[in-house]
Amino acid sequence: MTADPVDIALFAAKLGAVFFAVLTLAAYLVFAERRILAWIQDRKGPNRVGPFGLLQPLADVIKLLTKEDLVPAAADRWLFYLAPAMAAIPALLIFSVIPFGAPLTIAGHTLPLLIADLNVGLLFFLALSSIAVYGVAIGGWASNSKYSLLGGIRGLAQLISYELSMGLALVPVVMMSRSFSMTDIVTAQQSMPFIVYQPLAFIIFLISITAECRRIPFDLPEAEGELVAGFHTEYSGMRFGLFFVGEYINIIVLGGLAATFFLGGWHGPLLPPVIWFSIKTLAFAFLMIWLRGTLPRLRYDQLMHLGWKILTPLALFNILVTAWLLFLTS
Repeated sequence: MTADPVDIALFAAKLGAVFFAVLTLAAYLVFAERRILAWIQDRKGPNRVGPFGLLQPLADVIKLLTKEDLVPAAADRWLFYLAPAMAAIPALLIFSVIPFGAPLTIAGHTLPLLIADLNVGLLFFLALSSIAVYGVAIGGWASNSKYSLLGGIRGLAQLISYELSMGLALVPVVMMSRSFSMTDIVTAQQSMPFIVYQPLAFIIFLISITAECRRIPFDLPEAEGELVAGFHTEYSGMRFGLFFVGEYINIIVLGGLAATFFLGGWHGPLLPPVIWFSIKTLAFAFLMIWLRGTLPRLRYDQLMHLGWKILTPLALFNILVTAWLLFLTS
């Protein structure tokens, strides 16, 4: 069976639009963070390049592309080159299974507003989030630097620890929607978002994705005051830029996932579905920026204690309670 050329063209247009939108959002999220943190700290922030400083992301890209790209003499060169891609690419791939709007009908062709409607979309997300861990670990190891290695080890332990609580927080979502498909999970929230039924799972997931993004108060893999910049200390130029933009792509993607799992995805009154999805996703991004300007960094023992002794037991308890309630109401 040959594919319809119109379907192929629509898919290519959708893929290009999503790729462009995510990268543009990530670039301007950096700008937004700098302006919001400046407002919190009572200073101006970037305001020189273009009107209101809106061309600052373009200036940053030019700077990164033209900076000298150095590789430490004793580094493992191939792993050193590979690590930044492993940090950024999985986040982009995760976005391919997130539905960001209701299906559209164009010229008699139905266009679902997501790249790939997998029936195991949630498992696909968990698998790719596991791969992203290797970008931090390999970057720290391949640099052949004590600071980078310590940051890589911290990042590996942190991401594995909080990945467990994040995955367990999503089990009640699967139990209530009876599906691993992102589309089915959003459809199951048509009348009521899951945050109403699962506030504890939402809080656990929110804390876990903040740790997965390595954001304050969980920025111990970077910890400028202790490790200079942690796992990416030895990176410069666009390789550092990939680590940097990968973090902000991750914020957008994990914010979109939080909206999909707990806030009803693209469902909402009055406004178009894509607008609702964008508002919910950017609200999470704003929350992470606000936390960075508000909270201090945790100690490492506090970080591990929170993940293993508080969040993981609470997530397991929540699964048992959810299973019991679903059994009583079935």
